[in-house]
Amino acid sequence: MVIQLDKDYSKTVSGVVKDILTNTETHTYGIKVRLQDGQIGRVQSVG
Repeated sequence: MVIQLDKDYSKTVSGVVKDILTNTETHTYGIKVRLQDGQIGRVQSVG
């Protein structure tokens, strides 16, 4: 999984999801998650 950390979508990181922070099933900009290392961002791809 890759998450977007910056509003400009230029920085992505990989990690394992610890918590899902978005309350809906879908979101225009991606589901917001917290990774096991504590980083928070929106999911851009899963793989």
